Amino acid sequence: MTDFKPILDELIAFRKARNWEQFHNPKDVALSLVLEAAEVLEHFQWKSAAEIEEHIKSRKNDIAEELADVFNWVILLSHDLGIDVVAASREKIAKNAQKYPVEKALGKHAKYTEL
Repeated sequence: MTDFKPILDELIAFRKARNWEQFHNPKDVALSLVLEAAEVLEHFQWKSAAEIEEHIKSRKNDIAEELADVFNWVILLSHDLGIDVVAASREKIAKNAQKYPVEKALGKHAKYTEL
């Protein structure tokens, strides 16, 4: 996970300085990740396309903070579980390329089993 090493080091130091490792078991970190992702979603809930466009313009920094929270929990959890999230992401992209070949999936939103 060397691509995220500087930010990971900052997160680990932040957590260690507060003695929060004791609370950061996989279940609770995963729960925190989901809760922060829900906070991202709240920015778009009940809004029309036009309202979303305006909301993004006026609240971009707030959305960025929520996305940063999600990102931070992802890299902390992957670190704690010994998962190279960059390698896992690349592997998942390759797997999805097999499931969704361009010639079948181009311009379609169907699940791979429906292509």
